[in-house]
Amino acid sequence: MKKVLFILSFVIVGLSACKKDKTISASEQAAIDDAAIQTYLAANPSINATKDPSGVYYQVLTEGNGTNPTLSSTVTVNYVGKLLDGTQFESGNITYALTSLIKGWQFGVPHVKSGGRILLIIPSGLAYGPNGSGKIPGNANLIFTIDLLSFK
Repeated sequence: MKKVLFILSFVIVGLSACKKDKTISASEQAAIDDAAIQTYLAANPSINATKDPSGVYYQVLTEGNGTNPTLSSTVTVNYVGKLLDGTQFESGNITYALTSLIKGWQFGVPHVKSGGRILLIIPSGLAYGPNGSGKIPGNANLIFTIDLLSFK
């Protein structure tokens, strides 16, 4: 009986070792994200977004005035954050150094001037990645409408 249990344990351990979770590389996830964003844009033809070299899509909705913020700026914004399915996960008014915000904001916000409004569609790799955050699931592409109130 001990021999049978030993063999059965060995078989179970051996089979469980064969099961491997498929990990996706950052470049594979970026391609998946881009395809999802392209599908979203095709379903929403009123959005005329431009793709930044970083992979962030943006549309300046209201130009604003003056100069654009830089990565070293501290920005004050009103914003609404949604998932691609339209689920709102957050909104608020914040003042933060741009470098302390997600990469998608760092690449996107400098496209708008003070007093302007911008729409950002951010791939997951420039947001919260595979782990997500709070109400944001892993590998979620995010949409933000941001009013840049001021910056310094």
